[in-house]
Amino acid sequence: MQGTELVTLVKTQVIPICIFLIMMGMGLSLVPNDFKRVAKAPKAVSIGLLNQLIFLPLIGFTLATVMPLEPEYAVGVMLLVVCPGGTTSNMFSHLAKGDVALSVTMTAVASVITVFTIPVVLNFSLNHFMGQGSELQLPIVATMFSLMKLTIIPIAIGMLIKAFVPKLAASSQVHVSKFGILFLTLLIIFLTYIQQDIVIPALIATGPVALLLNISTMALGYYSSKWLKLSPAQTTSITIEVGLQNSTLSMFMALTLLANYKMSFTPAIYTLIMLFTAGVLVKTLQLKFHSAQKKI
Repeated sequence: MQGTELVTLVKTQVIPICIFLIMMGMGLSLVPNDFKRVAKAPKAVSIGLLNQLIFLPLIGFTLATVMPLEPEYAVGVMLLVVCPGGTTSNMFSHLAKGDVALSVTMTAVASVITVFTIPVVLNFSLNHFMGQGSELQLPIVATMFSLMKLTIIPIAIGMLIKAFVPKLAASSQVHVSKFGILFLTLLIIFLTYIQQDIVIPALIATGPVALLLNISTMALGYYSSKWLKLSPAQTTSITIEVGLQNSTLSMFMALTLLANYKMSFTPAIYTLIMLFTAGVLVKTLQLKFHSAQKKI
């Protein structure tokens, strides 16, 4: 198989199948009550979703506008902020002793809502950063259906498996989370390999904005939860959920729907930063938890 054919295979077959499996893995942890939690615990869920769906895109748009970025990298920022949550944030929430149920609920609800918001916000971003009349435009309805096939349908399948084969769902969840991290790592390696000539310039160009975006969004999640008097566990989950984006889906859209490698670099570099900062946060909270346990 020639190099071009391999790249095409990865973009059109491997990436969509892997995203489908990862989203199905999210469904394996969901039950209908997770969606009902929006009504049962509206304060925490509303704060988290408001941060994810409103303030996160606003912060991303502001940074993409004021930072000296090439148009493709600026669109890459917007690709990130329209794809909140993911299985990675749920896993880190668990490790950090956060409110995992809240994290899962936010991820599930946001995944459904963003199917309809992503094409609209992304087309606005393409017009704004690439210029009016840009050939890079997404057909809104077709894009919604594509995202449904990669998010809502696999999540629903995962929920059905959990409902009818709960033991299989329980035993598969951990493996799916690990697979998600592994696939994300391999995807970044793949991008680095096929675009190795622009990796260093891309890192220099997008590294600062990716770092600022990650720090500012995690700070947003933390302080908004603190000020509105949520519990420590809820604050932890919202901080992680707002700071960790579904960068796998972001890169998929850049590589397949938009067919633009440069747009995928901002999500790729952001991934490295968010995994590092989330890891530091988890370690800090774990040490704090163990210290508190010793005092008891």
